[in-house]
Amino acid sequence: MSTTSSLGRHGAVPSEFNAVEWEARCDLAACYRLVDHYGWSDLFGTHLSLRIPGTEHFLLNPYGILFGEITASSLIKVDQDGNTLSDSDFPINPAGFTIHSAVHMSSDVMNAVMHTHTRAGNAVACMKGGLLPLNQKALLIQSAVTYHDYESVALDHSERERIVSDLGDGRIMVLRNHGLLTVGETIAEAFFWMYRMETACQYQVDALALGQELQYPTQETIDYTIEVGKKIQGKRRVEMEIRQWSAMIRQLEREVGDDWRG
Repeated sequence: MSTTSSLGRHGAVPSEFNAVEWEARCDLAACYRLVDHYGWSDLFGTHLSLRIPGTEHFLLNPYGILFGEITASSLIKVDQDGNTLSDSDFPINPAGFTIHSAVHMSSDVMNAVMHTHTRAGNAVACMKGGLLPLNQKALLIQSAVTYHDYESVALDHSERERIVSDLGDGRIMVLRNHGLLTVGETIAEAFFWMYRMETACQYQVDALALGQELQYPTQETIDYTIEVGKKIQGKRRVEMEIRQWSAMIRQLEREVGDDWRG
């Protein structure tokens, strides 16, 4: 049984972790629980990862534990070569490592990566037109959306450079015929990108399902709203989302408790 060594933003820090790593573990575990809460999980598939600040190590889910069961201490620490640095009864998913390590190895800034296989996200990923400029939610994130063509199950590490190239400066990637991916400086930023994209995809799928003629904004309005979105995504983005993240933590504690801190 671990003992506590200090207090951090998420309470007592177990003695086997330093405060920086424990905060990262708690934030990532909370994000896994939120993904499960919002219905974005896919049994044991998909992954969320987070770099431990100041290191070249990142945290990934154990392959075999449901998102709703993940705790801060159960997350597995790996290096950029996929070597496990934590004691665990579970492995990691090699395909998940390929996708996530592509981003982590290419940037010192993009510390967080989220990947989902939701129904709406996959539906849009299978549409040739991708995310359509149908609604405000889609327009405000349109400039952040990129696309990567499907190359089968991501086991070939050579795909990493193509993922990075296709992502460019984007924050949201549509993995065609596969799902969605978001990145961020923090797990909070990656979460809110995913929330916006998932919502926009749901709007699109619902609108197309009605079988009615679609009402698109004028091109002038589309262009203007995309520019507004770029401004909203400006310098205060991370600070705003850190504040919003605190609200998500409070929601999580109200609705599912706080055992994810364990």
